[in-house]
Amino acid sequence: MIEVSDFGNEDGTSPLRRRTGRDPISAVKMPERLTEAVDAWAEAHHLARSDAICKLVELGLKIAPPAGTSAHAIASDATKIEELAVHEIEVLLDPALPADERERRIRRLTEGPPEFSHERIDLPKDSPKHRT
Repeated sequence: MIEVSDFGNEDGTSPLRRRTGRDPISAVKMPERLTEAVDAWAEAHHLARSDAICKLVELGLKIAPPAGTSAHAIASDATKIEELAVHEIEVLLDPALPADERERRIRRLTEGPPEFSHERIDLPKDSPKHRT
């Protein structure tokens, strides 16, 4: 849509818009390296740069998480997954085991062996000065 100046509009409402039947033009500012990558992708797919940008944005939006997804939602999913894992482990464990041993085994299976805790990406890392 093309904006048309509305000089005669005295009530301060927004300017009139005239439909042209064309998609609006959007300027995109990209670093030179990214522009080169887009151009290479466009050439490989026999597209003009603008068509390539549109296609790449569409592809990105298809795989991007929904706008409402937040770190809280991801943490909630992780909690649900851990609860399911604990439930399945409980079903597999020998019911004759003492409660503290059951808890130890569940913790070891869900958290992993302590010797690998430094490799876990979901746990906070200790700073080097706090390690003993």
